[in-house]
Amino acid sequence: MTVRFWLFFLSLEHESIFSNMDNVQKQRETIVLYKEKRDGQDCIRIEYSNSQAIALLLAQDTEIKVDANSYAYMPASIFRLPAFYDRYSPHAYIDYSRVYVRHPKPKREYILPKGYLELLEQKRYEDINTYMLYMVKEKHISATQQNMRINAIKFYYEKVRKGKRQYYDGIVRAKEYKTLPEVLSREEMKNIFAQITNRKHRCMISLIYSAGLRRSELLNLTPNDIISERMLIRIVGKGKKFRYSLLSGKLLNELRTYYKEYRPQKWLFEGEQVGEQYSPSALVKILKDAARKAGIKHRVHLHMLRHTFATHLLEQGTDLRTIQELMGHNDIKTTSIYLHVSNAYKAKVPNPLDSLDDD
Repeated sequence: MTVRFWLFFLSLEHESIFSNMDNVQKQRETIVLYKEKRDGQDCIRIEYSNSQAIALLLAQDTEIKVDANSYAYMPASIFRLPAFYDRYSPHAYIDYSRVYVRHPKPKREYILPKGYLELLEQKRYEDINTYMLYMVKEKHISATQQNMRINAIKFYYEKVRKGKRQYYDGIVRAKEYKTLPEVLSREEMKNIFAQITNRKHRCMISLIYSAGLRRSELLNLTPNDIISERMLIRIVGKGKKFRYSLLSGKLLNELRTYYKEYRPQKWLFEGEQVGEQYSPSALVKILKDAARKAGIKHRVHLHMLRHTFATHLLEQGTDLRTIQELMGHNDIKTTSIYLHVSNAYKAKVPNPLDSLDDD
């Protein structure tokens, strides 16, 4: 991250506590832009995930046509990314990675509040601790976010102001606690699959669970990545690293039927247009809807299926090293966290109370 970003980030937070101005609002909506042809004309498709607020804004724009499927369309000839970004970015995150390359990334200049640097220069340890306490109590920031802010202050004094390296013993750092991954039971997985009737949707969710895929890894699959002769799936993981994972025999038959029905060209799972990658937000919605229909009350997300894959393999007796390779973990310590989640290993441990009468 740049110095400008860190200072701007801090300026917003400090301004809210030291001058009682809290203008930072967390963006909750997402707009995804796509390039496609509509009625023979080049258009920009605007996907906005059923947000009524965004739909109202789009409806006010005379150059945009809104349909009933959470999509809106705008002629590509009049589309200007900077203008669109300025209008809608205060209300939503704008994903413009799929539109024309020729559109420049919008640039914004951030200006620090008047007198801010002088004020920060005067702050002592107790002031920083007071600020952090405010952020924890009022903003409910995590331990990671607390330490990021402290690192930003340290960065300012040592790099921007060219001061000596300091350890800031008077500043209280938050201790980070690692949480165990959330997993689904076998019964919950069965109930989820029972709710997915669309073959394409069922294939996508099945692949994530049966091969331990990340969302991006599924969406980046091509038809050639399904290696049926060896019952493997070729995956491009983090850092463009290749690995192989399991191909379910049951799923292979489903994939063959899917391929004959949909005939994907570039990606294994394509969007509405040929050669267009499937929408990440649409994939998220498939799982959420299925979990809701299955009567699952707790939060369910796509990465949970990856955790569930590893945990269920462990409970079936698969060794940890094999799971590490299938998951694409560089360090086996990352994989070993599933030992804490697996019920099978806990069930094998004898309870000391049960053995008291044996003495």
